[in-house]
Amino acid sequence: MVKITDVARHAGVSASTVSYALSGKRPISEETRRRVEESARLLGYRPHAGARALAGRRTNVLALVVPLRAGINVPVVMQFAVSVVTTARRYDHDVLLLTQEEGEDGLRRVADTALVDALLVMDVQLHDPRLPLLRDLDRPSVMIGFPAESDGLTCIDLDFRAAGEACVEHLTRLGHRVVALVGSPPEVYVRQTAFAQRVVQGFTAAADRNRLASAVHPCEATPAAARTVAEQLLREQPALTGVVVHNESILEPLIDAFEQLGLRVPADLSITAICPDELAASLRVPVTSIALPSAEVGARAVELLMRKLDGKDVPEATLLPPGMTERASTARREPT
Repeated sequence: MVKITDVARHAGVSASTVSYALSGKRPISEETRRRVEESARLLGYRPHAGARALAGRRTNVLALVVPLRAGINVPVVMQFAVSVVTTARRYDHDVLLLTQEEGEDGLRRVADTALVDALLVMDVQLHDPRLPLLRDLDRPSVMIGFPAESDGLTCIDLDFRAAGEACVEHLTRLGHRVVALVGSPPEVYVRQTAFAQRVVQGFTAAADRNRLASAVHPCEATPAAARTVAEQLLREQPALTGVVVHNESILEPLIDAFEQLGLRVPADLSITAICPDELAASLRVPVTSIALPSAEVGARAVELLMRKLDGKDVPEATLLPPGMTERASTARREPT
């Protein structure tokens, strides 16, 4: 089956240029249009019915693709979704929420039926199987997350690698020399979910750069798992004094577990987290944290899509810098 990328390669232009030349959505030089049409004719390329329909009208609907896989924190995902829906309404667009684990087939089904003008894709993996289709589709898309290879895609997210680094740097400045990352559930790492992998990369890089003893422990999102991880950390790292948490569901149970094991926060153990601000501020021991900017990311992702729908250029990569708020869970580690 001939794809739009095959026509682009044959004509010596980009896939988006082929789309614009065949749909008439943007002005293309007569020479380029003829070359694209000739390549399409020679290769036997036929735009699918959805693309032909889209050439003449808009649906004013965006697709938000967020498969609710195991290990996902649904309340956090819904914060992104609410921001997307609210911003889309400002542009007179509705949002179709796709939560099934359908991968490339699900995206193609939605695209081929011309149900939506554009797609927002979440829960991005480092080697996401949806990438070839997203590059091939003749309608705009934006990914909330960064795959390992993002060329030719439009991506936006918090800079999770920088967030992991910032947490370690903060603990280092306070004099901590033995640190650990309590991360997302194991299945999130098995899928190579991009944001979780970036946090590990940043945490490890900063710990190595500062010559800290460090460890990384995935953790199921249950109080029992938090207790087990706390016990394991103290058994394997008895000199542990600093912990970074990237798992919203176990933040409070983990603090409780450490205190039940005899460590006071922050007198004996400093804790930082990457989590929603409202959660970090509401705990019995308010936690020093880097906020998840779900409202800003969701809004800016929609704005990027709107610009692409209007044929305007947008940056391929938008990384939001992390901002840390210091609270009561971290303290200086006095030399012993």
